[in-house]
Amino acid sequence: MTFPVNSISLNDGTSIPQLGLGTYRLDDDDAYRVTAEAFAVGYRHIDTARIYKNEKGVGRAIRESGIPRDDLYITTKLWNGDQPKARDAISSSLDRLGLEHVDLYLIHWPAPQRGTYVEAWKQLEVLQQDGLTTSIGVSNFEPEHLDAIAAVSDIVPVLNQVELHPLFQQKDLRAEHAQRGIATESWGPLGHGSVDLGAEIPALANLAARYNKTIAQVVLRWHIQEGLIIFPKTSHQERLVENFAIFDFAISADDMDMIRGCDVGHRVGAAPADGNWD
Repeated sequence: MTFPVNSISLNDGTSIPQLGLGTYRLDDDDAYRVTAEAFAVGYRHIDTARIYKNEKGVGRAIRESGIPRDDLYITTKLWNGDQPKARDAISSSLDRLGLEHVDLYLIHWPAPQRGTYVEAWKQLEVLQQDGLTTSIGVSNFEPEHLDAIAAVSDIVPVLNQVELHPLFQQKDLRAEHAQRGIATESWGPLGHGSVDLGAEIPALANLAARYNKTIAQVVLRWHIQEGLIIFPKTSHQERLVENFAIFDFAISADDMDMIRGCDVGHRVGAAPADGNWD
C-alpha cells in the first residue's frame, strides 16, 4: 500500500499515512462533503468514530470516490459504552461505512471507571484475527492503562491517539510510547479550536513569515518532523488544501527546538481518567 504523503511504520508491519483528515463534529452531510473534497485534494487517511455519528457520510464519500480500497486508510473507534460488545460495535460501524474492514480500530477512551477496557482489548485482538480490522490501537491511554493491557496481552497497540500540540507536547508519554514500540498520533494538533496558538506563541508568526507559510502549516509541519501522525479537522475546502501543503518545506533544527520549548502542559480537552461518557 502506497500513499501520496509520508507514512509511519507501525509495530504490526503495516504503515499509516502521517497526515489525514479528522471528522470530529461533522454531521453526516458535512462529513460526506468534506471527505469527498479531501479525496480530491489527495488525502487518503480518514479518521472517524461511532460517537461522531458521521460514519455513513464518510462511507458514502468512500463509495463515490472511485479510489481503490487498498489506497485508503480508514480509522474508526470503539465507544465507552460499547466496550463489552466490541464485535457488535465494529459490525455496526462497518455497516455504516459500507466496508468489509477498517484499517485501524481504536478503543476511544480507557474510561477506567467502567472497568471494561482490558476485556475490550482482548476482544479487539479477536476482531483483528477475524479480519474486521487490520490494526488495533488505543486512544487517550495513559501508561497505567497500557500496563493493564500489557499484563494480559502480548499484542502491543500500534498507536495511541492523544491530545498533542505545541502547548501540550506529552513528552513523557511519547517516551513511554517509544520504549513500547507504540506510535503517537496527535488529536487536536492545532489546539482543538480551544486555543489560538498564534496568540499564545507569538514567535510562530515570525516562523510563518520566514517559511512563507501559515501558522497552521508551521505547526502541522512541526508535528510531521517530530514523527507524529496527525489528522487535522476542518470543514473548509481551502483549509484542506492548506493543511495538505506541508511537505514542500522543512523547519530548521533551531526552530524545531524553539517550538519544543513552548510546552506549558496546557491540556484543552478532557483528561483520560475523566473520559467516561455514555
